[in-house]
Parts: sequence; C-alpha cells; structure tokens
Amino acid sequence: MDDVDEPSFLQGNDDNGNGKQSNLDIMKTKKRKKAHKEEDEKVAIEQEKEMKKLENFLFGAIYSPLEFGKGDEEEVGDAVDKGSSLFFVDRSANSVLSVHEEDGELSEEETRQRKPVWVDEEEEKTNINIAKVNRLRKLRKEEEESLISGSDYVSRLRAQHAKLNPGTEWAQLDPQLRNSRYSDDESSDDENGVAVARGYKGVDAVDDLLRTNEDLVVKSSAKLLAGLLEYSVLVHANAEEPSKGPINSVQFHRNGQLLLTAGLDRRLRFFQIDGKRNTKIESIFLDDCPVRKASFLPDGSQVIIAGRRNFFYSFDLVKAKVDKIGPLVGREEKSLEVFEVSPDSSTIAFVGNEGYILLVSSKTKELIGTLKMNGTVRSLAFADDGKQLLSSGGDGQVYHWDLRTGACLHKAVDEGCINGTSLCTSPNGALFAAGSDSGIVNIYNSEEFLGGKRKPIKTIENLTRK
Repeated sequence: MDDVDEPSFLQGNDDNGNGKQSNLDIMKTKKRKKAHKEEDEKVAIEQEKEMKKLENFLFGAIYSPLEFGKGDEEEVGDAVDKGSSLFFVDRSANSVLSVHEEDGELSEEETRQRKPVWVDEEEEKTNINIAKVNRLRKLRKEEEESLISGSDYVSRLRAQHAKLNPGTEWAQLDPQLRNSRYSDDESSDDENGVAVARGYKGVDAVDDLLRTNEDLVVKSSAKLLAGLLEYSVLVHANAEEPSKGPINSVQFHRNGQLLLTAGLDRRLRFFQIDGKRNTKIESIFLDDCPVRKASFLPDGSQVIIAGRRNFFYSFDLVKAKVDKIGPLVGREEKSLEVFEVSPDSSTIAFVGNEGYILLVSSKTKELIGTLKMNGTVRSLAFADDGKQLLSSGGDGQVYHWDLRTGACLHKAVDEGCINGTSLCTSPNGALFAAGSDSGIVNIYNSEEFLGGKRKPIKTIENLTRK
C-alpha cells in the first residue's frame, strides 16, 4: 500500500506534544542541578566546620568568631580552653595584642612538666649492647656496663652530641637574666622606644650602652708600654689535619666559624674554628688539580677551586657536591688559576691569555663575555657592587670596565708602575690600591682617578719583592 502524507494539522499536534515533553525534561534537569548544588553547599559548610575545629585543635585560638543562631558557643569555648596550652603569647614592648595573664603565659613549672608531643614506645622495649660496638663504648658510664634501654641510649647520644658541639657562648640562654633586673628599667625603655634582646649571656654591656647617653669611648690617661706586645697562642687552625704541601688559600666563611684551606697537596679542607679544638669538618681530594686558589662566593653557597689547568671546580656547600667545569667553550687557556668573584656572587672573572678577561656566570658556569686589554692581564678587582671591574697587567695601566655594557670606562698609567701585579678596592668603592713588581703600592681616590687626577693620595714604598 502506498504511503500517504499526513495532514498538516496532525503534524502540528505532534510538534506540540514534543515541545511539552522537552519542557518537562528541562524542568527536571534544573531541579536535579539545584538539589546537587544544595548538597554541595552543605558538604562545603561541613568541611569548613571540620577544618576550623582541626585548626583550633592543632594550633589553638585566642579569638574564634561565634556563628549566631547555630549553637556553637560551647564548642568555641572548649576549643579556646584546649588550645590555650598549645601556644604562648609574645609580650614584646611593641606588641599590640592584649590578653589576660592567665590565658597567655605558662609558668616555669608548667614549661618543665610539659610532655613531648610524640613518644616512641619501642624505645623502652629495646635493649642495646654498647660494649659490643667499639664506637659505642664511649657512652658507658661504668666499665662493666653493657646493655641499656633505648631511651637511655637516646639520652646518652644527645649528651655526647652536646659535649662535642658546645656551640657559641653568646647563644646560650641564661635563665637568671630572664625575669630579673627589668622592673623599673622596662618602663623607661617603653617610654624611649628602646627594644633590647634579653635572656642571653653577654648582653649586659649592650643594655648599659642603651641606657645612657654618655660617651662610648672612655679616655684613659695610661699609656701603652713601648716595645711590649701582649698576645696569647691559640690552637693551630688546621691542627687536626695539617697540609702535606704549601697552602695557597686560607679564607673564612661569612659566618666567621668555618675556615677553608687549600694547597698543592690537592686537598680542600674545612675546619670549625672555636680556638680550642678547631674540628675538621670535611676534606675533599682533587686528584687532577693542585689547588692554586680557592675562594668562597660572598653569599657563602659555593667554593670556586682553580689550579694551573684549563678547567676549574665548584663545590656546593648545601648539597656537598663537587662539579668539574671546563674547558670553557671557545677558549684555549691553559690555566685558570687567577680569578675574582663579584660581591653579588653572580660573576667569576678569570685571567685569560693575551690580555683577555673571561667572565663566567656563577649559576650556569658558562662563559657570558670577554674583555680585552692591550697588555697581559695579571690582576683583577671588582668595584661598585660588581657592576665595575678593575684590571692591570703588563702595560702598567689600570683599566676600569663597565660590566653592564662591556665598555672600558677609563684607563690610566699607575704612577711608577711598569708591570702591575695586584689590585684591591675598598668595601665602599671610594678607594683602590694598585701594586707593582717593584714593591710599590699606590692608593688612589676612585673618583679623582677617573676624573683625570692620577696622583696617588698615599704611596707605600717600604715593601720589597721576594
């Protein structure tokens, strides 16, 4: 039977039916989305409450906002009571926060009686034979002692560590100074706005200086005896491990306690200087490089080590890692033994061949530029926080370089110099000293020298060559 087209009015009814059905589907979808959204909001609110409870439990809280109409007053009060024992309040002179005494401070007895956060229960069950192992015999209190508990073992290790590493005296807390001598003086300090670190040994002198406006230097009528010099001999810095050859580099770390020594025995040594034991911390052997110079970066993060080789070494103090760098790409230098490090620790300048100065990045250890003198290069010195470089050498002239542009700002002859051998700049860059192979050292004012005045402000002539 042939298909017959439906009348147009029947088709219109079908379209209306489909439209109603689609509207119902849309409404159902909106209701489901709304229900899901409400559920997500409820879950988020519950999670936020749990996070607040957890924060109050872990860190405590002096103030917790109350949510009106939700009946959380009791929970907030409990959180404050529980959290108050988990923190202390800083009561410095400039503190803005004000709380009641009973809420913030802990008495000395409570501080002593506070229990540790975590206790290892296995320590009491464990027994250790300290007589069996040679390196543990020093922990014995009696000669016949052998088995001790785990907790005793831990406490003796801590005591041994404290004995071997006493630390510095100025950092030791002095409990007698904490709560004494500051009754009447504190009020005057608060009025004058003076804040002094308290509770440490050796700060009495600092307190006395800050409490008076008298002259700091006391003039004495007594005169020093001519020809008499008093001194005291301390333990040699490298007494624990002396060098087996000439030492070419000695330098202190910026913290003032770590000493570096390096020389032709191919060893780089570090000592902790305390004036009594001077413990050796580390010794690094470089089998292919007798060390001619080793230097800390000013930021104290690395040591640059070089010798009469076409490569150099870098020792990372944080990672305790030694890296060999070089030869430098595009260069044929046979020696990188003379170098200087910029004050900002960003650039290392090496003396190259034929008057070239090689600039190497301290981060990437790659060659980032070169400078060219007319004569040979023998000495380098950074100035202006590492933005400028001074160089001297075989032509008897002192060059000033701008490292930002690589241009030579100025060059002039050092008075009486034939071959320049050494350069040094003052910390503020106002002065620089130039030495020559004749044994004469000239001291110049940097601004005057750059302005054309080549007369030194001071000449030292009583030095001789070896």
